Amino acid sequence: MEPILQTIQEKVIEGETTEVVTCVKEALQKGLPADRILNESLITAMNEVGQRFEKGEFYIPEMLIAARTMQAALAILKPSLTQSGMRAKGRVVIGTVMGDLHEIGKNLVATMLEGAGFEIIDLGTDVPPEKFVAAVRDQQVDIVGISALLTTTMNAMRRTIEALEKAGLRQKVKIMIGGAPVTEAFAKEIGADGYSPDASRAVTLARTLMNI
Repeated sequence: MEPILQTIQEKVIEGETTEVVTCVKEALQKGLPADRILNESLITAMNEVGQRFEKGEFYIPEMLIAARTMQAALAILKPSLTQSGMRAKGRVVIGTVMGDLHEIGKNLVATMLEGAGFEIIDLGTDVPPEKFVAAVRDQQVDIVGISALLTTTMNAMRRTIEALEKAGLRQKVKIMIGGAPVTEAFAKEIGADGYSPDASRAVTLARTLMNI
């Protein structure tokens, strides 16, 4: 691996945003392709962050810092990635269900997925079923990610899936759910395709659902 790519990877893991931004600009100036910087530095860095989280070596604050650093690097790369015509691994629409305003977990999942090469459409919080339906209908979505942090809003996940079924769109997408009160059993009960207990495993689940 090019030394500068190794440095970018290490500094993303460490959350050194200023140094990462400088190194990414330098790598582009040296003529390194944007997709190579993405794949060999950012994606590998976020994979390592996810593994450290699963081992208990990183916690949510460390993941958030690394994710923000990755996003700063990605912002620099995006124009070049778009120009090169690089395709995302899949398009994910994500949101926290109607009645629930919690967003930290949802934001972390969105950032980790973006770092893994997925295109993200973030609907925000307090999202009604109709808004999920409109996004799937209009945006050529591959995966719908639904989050809830309150037991009182979990049933909004069920209503969202029912709305997609009623609109004739359910078979066009994979649905993954998550949030503190959510379980694998609940995911199966409401007809979701998968459940993830945290942001790291959400990436693994998304890759599995896309057969990556």
